[in-house]
Amino acid sequence: MEAEVIKMVARLFSGGPETCGSMTSGGTESIMMACKAYRDYAREERGVSLPEIVLPVTAHPAFDKAANYFGMKIRHIPLTKVYTVDLAAMKAAITGNTVMLVGSVPNFPYGTMDDIEGICQLGLKYNIPVHVDCCLGGFLIPFMRDAGYPLPPFDFSLPGVTSVSVDTHKYGFAPKGSSVVLYKELKYKHCQYFVTSDWPGGNYGSPSVSGSRSGGIIATCWAAMMYFGYEGYVNTTRSIVQTTRYMESELRSLEGLFIFGTPATSVLALGSDVFHIYRLSSALNKRGWNINCLQFPVGIHLCVTHLHTNPGVADQFISDVKEELAVIMKDPGLQLEGVMAMYGKSHSIPDRSIIGDFTRYYIDATYYTPDCDKLVEIKQNGVVQNGTDAHVK
Repeated sequence: MEAEVIKMVARLFSGGPETCGSMTSGGTESIMMACKAYRDYAREERGVSLPEIVLPVTAHPAFDKAANYFGMKIRHIPLTKVYTVDLAAMKAAITGNTVMLVGSVPNFPYGTMDDIEGICQLGLKYNIPVHVDCCLGGFLIPFMRDAGYPLPPFDFSLPGVTSVSVDTHKYGFAPKGSSVVLYKELKYKHCQYFVTSDWPGGNYGSPSVSGSRSGGIIATCWAAMMYFGYEGYVNTTRSIVQTTRYMESELRSLEGLFIFGTPATSVLALGSDVFHIYRLSSALNKRGWNINCLQFPVGIHLCVTHLHTNPGVADQFISDVKEELAVIMKDPGLQLEGVMAMYGKSHSIPDRSIIGDFTRYYIDATYYTPDCDKLVEIKQNGVVQNGTDAHVK
């Protein structure tokens, strides 16, 4: 089933007879595997001992995570005025230690599409592999042409593209924990493997980070792809992109708001030069919407999914935005309050290590468990006693 999922996804991305890959636990692992593969390939083929990744500032933090894990260096490239990677700056950042170039289709913060053709030209000129991160939009972009929304080339049809990461657990509607990393040639995938023949327990080989993996997730991913089929994904893509374009058009007409760049697929990123945009996200979240906050510069975004294509949902979102915007515009200079005020100030703190510390403490807090033996006593009648009796749910 894994082999068939890989083959099907490879065909969606214009893969050839040598295109190969692996299923992973998610986009982060897919990205990490590509970074590990190119690190080892550059070391074996060119003797690179200080490997560097050149990528846009909007690229997923999984690349930074891979660099941290695998002893690599990141060169972050700024964006153009339309929120895509600056190719001139990317070219200037390439050195003899560069082992891979990266572009996103689309990127997570703004939903814009990097110039993959331009990145590929750099890759071919300097003989550097190009990875295209399609984790977010991987099960939209291959179907957009047939859905009536063609995109510029982004896959293995471009000579310079050597690998692609695609999440099946997003718009592929597979269960969480399934993704695919593809390589144009087997020589790159071989560098992804971990193999040792010196263990007393026997020869050991592993295609990715995980040793043990869930066969159930692979099977249900395969089943989801069988269920939807090509035409099914074309139809869901058409409805999602159509809904996104409709919402984009409506939002662009609202005073006090602007949209970052040109959304390529399903992400709408909003900003404001009139009021603090986090006021709008806070208000919309209270209405039940799931809005993400952005920084550098501050902004918010909504990722349009198949749920948003249900009748009336998009119109309800636009209506809620209009109502909250009308309230905000009565006093656009009003300062943020509560948690959002703290979050709104965090991006301006010069010492980013402080933010890192808070993040670590937050993660620690999610693992906290009280000493239940000292807090409660479970009675036989199903009542919990902790000073006063309370019913057990």
